[in-house]
Amino acid sequence: MREHIIQKRGLDLATHEQIYRNEVDAYEFMISKQPGLTKYINEIQPIHGLDILDLGAGSGRFAASLAKQAKSLICTDISESMLNLLDSKLEKQGTHRNWKTLIADHRKLPIEDQSIDIVISGWSICYLTHTGNERWEENLEQIFKEMKRVLRNRGTIIIFETMGTGTEIPKPPEYLKPYFHALTDKYDFKHRWVRADYEFPSFEEAKNGTEFFFGKEVAQRIVHNEWSIVPECAGIWWKHY
Repeated sequence: MREHIIQKRGLDLATHEQIYRNEVDAYEFMISKQPGLTKYINEIQPIHGLDILDLGAGSGRFAASLAKQAKSLICTDISESMLNLLDSKLEKQGTHRNWKTLIADHRKLPIEDQSIDIVISGWSICYLTHTGNERWEENLEQIFKEMKRVLRNRGTIIIFETMGTGTEIPKPPEYLKPYFHALTDKYDFKHRWVRADYEFPSFEEAKNGTEFFFGKEVAQRIVHNEWSIVPECAGIWWKHY
């Protein structure tokens, strides 16, 4: 799951690609400090007994809880390292094997037509739809075309994205605002935001546990404010078809 964006340096794809390949344990430790968000999914669409697609599943942030409730779960990501960690996590969890992992691009999913009840994507679509990518609008159209292709009639799409790290109220990055506006204005998604703070035992551990991903600006803010709890705002967009 591509959880967040380095605020100081913008969308640092090269750095994050390296993290998703080679620093999966550090990444998994960091996101383990956030609260579970499955309750918000269930408020939008109860997931028990459904066929679910976790798009950009990463190390299994959502999958660990989704697998317990789903009829079936497909987890896609372009990082094999992340999916290997996800697979190992679910195996250790002892969940009945109702999931599979697929290395896949959001724009071309190796999934059958009309086979999914709910598509969930957390902090992932943004990597193809930020304004630094000249084809972001085309990418978004392709992603939606694929999601709608695999979705059954009366299915649901739920998208989570960052609304700001180190801020107590939403302050989304400028390079994501057009994408966010497209979700509500062009694609008619409903929207809300919630807090998804990182909670560490101390501000030193908060700095050490997040700087590799968010960069020096956020780390300096953590030290200056002595934050053991690093504020994070998460946006949620959803639509029933």
